[in-house]
Amino acid sequence: MELVATLVGPDATEAAASRVRSALSGAGLAVKGPNALGPEAFELPLLGDPETARAVAATELDGLAIDVCVQPAAGRRKRLLVADMDSTIINVECLDELADFAGLKAEISAITERAMRGELAFEGALRERVGMLKGLAASALQQAYDQRVRLNPGARTMVRTMAAHGARCALVSGGFTFFTSRVAAAAGFHLDRANTLIEADGALTGAVGEPILGKEAKLAALEQLAAEIEAPLSATLAVGDGANDLAMIQAAGLGVAYRAKPLVAAQAHAKVDHADLTALLYFQGYRADEFVVD
Repeated sequence: MELVATLVGPDATEAAASRVRSALSGAGLAVKGPNALGPEAFELPLLGDPETARAVAATELDGLAIDVCVQPAAGRRKRLLVADMDSTIINVECLDELADFAGLKAEISAITERAMRGELAFEGALRERVGMLKGLAASALQQAYDQRVRLNPGARTMVRTMAAHGARCALVSGGFTFFTSRVAAAAGFHLDRANTLIEADGALTGAVGEPILGKEAKLAALEQLAAEIEAPLSATLAVGDGANDLAMIQAAGLGVAYRAKPLVAAQAHAKVDHADLTALLYFQGYRADEFVVD
């Protein structure tokens, strides 16, 4: 099988790529020399078994700040991006930040962490946490957005570059529409989907709109959006960090775990622990001079 191994991260140098090439060759794989895609990004075209290539590359790069993606060379550039929001496209968990305004951050963050690790059902955990925010002034949402929410490094470049090259980009979150609408506009997504916080008389009621958008709804969104543009799932890219992202990550043509929980990182096609979100562009074979940068 024609494959490509992409190395991205602070320690990704030509020397490191050459070391991986030697290790892959030693394992019986036919490997060409490294091509530079940009600063701290190299790719190695090769022939062979992808699982063997992944295992060899991971062993050779152990201890280095390098993310690696091994995938079929054909169809690398994806036509659909579906991205999680909290702790993926942005730097925080919005619900936890709202909890801080209510003086409940420690309690609610603990539930969030368990849900993201897959220890709690997402839907029930969301209802419980939102219920704890009953009575919080609705104005806290804008405060949280203004004071706490920032795009993660590379997010805007990733989305804008894919969009400029014809990909459909969707922000699909188990969070809330108040935040996804603003984050989608800031990053350049074409559309956003999320849950709705119910308000009355200027305060949160402690209820969330039903049905709740969780793990299965994210997968359904990936499938529906791919069908709308008549793209096979092999032409899709999904990225996230928590257990409710796992189904869409596994179903996508390229599923990436970004700074993810162990459960997700272990089952994704690739993970990004060291580079910023432009790694997803390099994984698709984009060169740095193709990036859309403000």
